[in-house]
Amino acid sequence: MPTPPVTATRKRKRAHQYTVSYSEVQEVDDSGRLREVIVIDDSPPPPTLSPATSAHTGKFSASYQPPVYSAPIRTRARAAAEAQALSSSSASIAAAVPATKKRRKDPQEVVRAPPAKKPATGAAAAQALAQQSSWETRSGGASDETSKGPVPCDDKEGHYIIVPDDIIANRYRTVRLLGQGTFGKVVEAVDTHTKARVAIKIIRAVPKYRDASKMEIRVLKKLKESDPLNRHKCIHLLSWFDHRNHICLVSELLGMCLYDFLKENDFAPFPRHQIQSFARQLLGSVAFLHDLHLIHTDLKPENILLVHNDFKSVRIPVPNKRSVAKEKRILLSTDIRLIDFGSATFEHEYHSSVVCTRHYRAPEIILGLGWSYPCDVYSLGCILVEFYTGIALFQTHDNLDHLAMMEIVMGKVPDRFARQGARQHPEWFKDGRIDFPKPKTGRQSKKDVRATKSLRDIITGADAINRQFLDLVSKLLAWDPSQRITVRDALSHPYFALSIPEEL
Repeated sequence: MPTPPVTATRKRKRAHQYTVSYSEVQEVDDSGRLREVIVIDDSPPPPTLSPATSAHTGKFSASYQPPVYSAPIRTRARAAAEAQALSSSSASIAAAVPATKKRRKDPQEVVRAPPAKKPATGAAAAQALAQQSSWETRSGGASDETSKGPVPCDDKEGHYIIVPDDIIANRYRTVRLLGQGTFGKVVEAVDTHTKARVAIKIIRAVPKYRDASKMEIRVLKKLKESDPLNRHKCIHLLSWFDHRNHICLVSELLGMCLYDFLKENDFAPFPRHQIQSFARQLLGSVAFLHDLHLIHTDLKPENILLVHNDFKSVRIPVPNKRSVAKEKRILLSTDIRLIDFGSATFEHEYHSSVVCTRHYRAPEIILGLGWSYPCDVYSLGCILVEFYTGIALFQTHDNLDHLAMMEIVMGKVPDRFARQGARQHPEWFKDGRIDFPKPKTGRQSKKDVRATKSLRDIITGADAINRQFLDLVSKLLAWDPSQRITVRDALSHPYFALSIPEEL
């Protein structure tokens, strides 16, 4: 049979194991009508050519871009469609994207491409590149003018869809996404009235999260009324409003959280003089809360923000390796703010059975014995040890494993407290001690518990600084909440009378 004629266009192989991205642009056709074109970016960039060559071939080099005559448009409707596609194809995307590390960074929007309406070349391709760059750098404008029908502002889980240069409440222009959690999202924005940069916590449009945010607003108002000059370093609420069924809390724009600083510093511990500064500020903040009959219930490095991120880099020797050094970041300022009062509870109000993030959870919460101010004290003890070592003190997600680790770190469970715990959970105790391991305990659990060290093995050294630090942390981490030191008494501990020289 004769060979069929070769067509002008050649079929492109389907991308294997790679995510196909696309951009939508608008162009004017030969008859002068405006039309939309989808450009699929699934091929390598064109070869680098000189501007002179590109004039004849229609191609362009990386250093030469043809002019873009119409502003790229990215509407909220398109952002909603991408968010929907991202949610529905998360399983297939996970196979192509490498696994993330311990904790997430800001999520990147990646979507599968729908069938192309019409291939675009030349100026249209340049427009697509310009729009993609604009979105990634968050410099492009958002417009709803080209949307048809109702414009969605939420994804299917009730999260507000963040669009660059979006105007919220006719006042705040969004700059970038700072973070996302179960409650909603936090964005950086510019207050167009004052020109100041602020942070806006945008709560999900879900009834239970809206109700919780109103409780948080009540707490934040109380904190600001009681400390208008913010001597106690808790975040201040500047304003709040309801925008498109989303409660929005506006506060000052701060730096990164202490966990992120540790992570970006390769989990290197903070210098001892900076730990003392953090400890004094945190104890003062929590003492202020307790004086107001408030319990934070979720103290952790993620909820402690730096006021300034500035640091200097130094080279320090690597232990047991001659002539080897590594970079370490040293903060230039240790000023911090305590944030996230979404779980804060007044002492006289209802207490849920489980509070605190696992790694910072007090034993009385795990055992179901009730909790009060001392649970915050215990969390502070865990945080200070983490500052000293660079890693979380308790690395587990199982209650029995956690209690077994506590017994190694803090010593044997006091008899009185063990009896209380055994009444609630007899399966976890034997002869007044934590009954670990069980016959069905896994190998990894046994390994993790064996790797745990006591406080004396963690905070070593015979100098006065470490001796006093160990004594303070031991009192913060007492088993029995009735025997645990209070934050007011902790502020008077001899550790804070020491003058600690600057270290690396």
